[in-house]
Amino acid sequence: MSDIRIRKTGRVGRITLTRPKALNALNWNMVGALAEALPRFAADDDIAMLVIDAEGEKAFCAGGDIAGIYRAMVEGDYEEPRNFWRAEYPVNKALFDFPKPVAAFMQGFTMGGGVGLGCHASHRIVGDTSRMAMPECGIGLIPDVGGSLLLARAPERLGEYIGVTGHRMAAGDAMLAGFADYYIPETDWPDLISRLEETGDWDEIDRAARPAPPAALTEEITDINAHFGGEALRDILASLDHKGDAWATKTREALNRLCPISMACTVELVHRARLRDRMDEALRQEYRFGHRIVEMGDFQEGIRAAIIDKDKSPKWRHARPEDVTPAEVSAMLRPLGDEELILEDAS
Repeated sequence: MSDIRIRKTGRVGRITLTRPKALNALNWNMVGALAEALPRFAADDDIAMLVIDAEGEKAFCAGGDIAGIYRAMVEGDYEEPRNFWRAEYPVNKALFDFPKPVAAFMQGFTMGGGVGLGCHASHRIVGDTSRMAMPECGIGLIPDVGGSLLLARAPERLGEYIGVTGHRMAAGDAMLAGFADYYIPETDWPDLISRLEETGDWDEIDRAARPAPPAALTEEITDINAHFGGEALRDILASLDHKGDAWATKTREALNRLCPISMACTVELVHRARLRDRMDEALRQEYRFGHRIVEMGDFQEGIRAAIIDKDKSPKWRHARPEDVTPAEVSAMLRPLGDEELILEDAS
């Protein structure tokens, strides 16, 4: 059975992820199929819009297929993950720039690579099971696939907080943070998709939408803004330590478990993306980190601890988050020369 099903149904280009047992994690086959299908759908005048969904109740897409990347890194093959990102990131940009409406129906887990697939759509739909996050700092990576731009566009300092902590968002929080646009009960999705296929009228989504559920993050926004507004990770840590109340202490303890270089670079990436506000630039900056981290151990160690051995006890290169220096952050994100990610410039 194919890992992805791509077809034309009525007025709609349809993309369905079909790896429910693997939580629809993206692999080479899926990325290649998407890269081929998107320009074809864009050029087809009979197609009014795209609809992206996924089989299974647990996940729209829980990320990339990192087990294979881990095996490559263990064997010293650092080009495998680099080549995967070189193939995946243009797909993220193609969805961001797609010339027709794109509706993504995101049930269950939508994380990492799934965010890159669904959250650059023009019509981002969540339901009661939706759980969305960019948890890459927990495995020694950074919020990539254009995630730094999504985080940069989040209100106030939610982007820094969600990106560094990997905070898991239900539907209301995802809408508050700008990762989703519409709340529609999942029982209504099949009929809505059928109407879209028949009519190609994306206004059907507006008519089906319900009021957004409560956003739990509104109760934390004052603390988030107070502590996550610094120029660097060290500023965030110092603010949390100075305050020392229950929320600050809990948050500080959570950060102590995550990858120091990933968190420090995430703060910088969000700030750079906020300044530039360009998808191509965000992807280029993200790729620089990924290109370098595969040879530096933390990404391999993070996957080992979380996915392979599952001991949840990674041994990061830096003993403490505050040990990362500004020079190290700059070095991780400096241009790659001939190895720079090649993308078409934004118009």
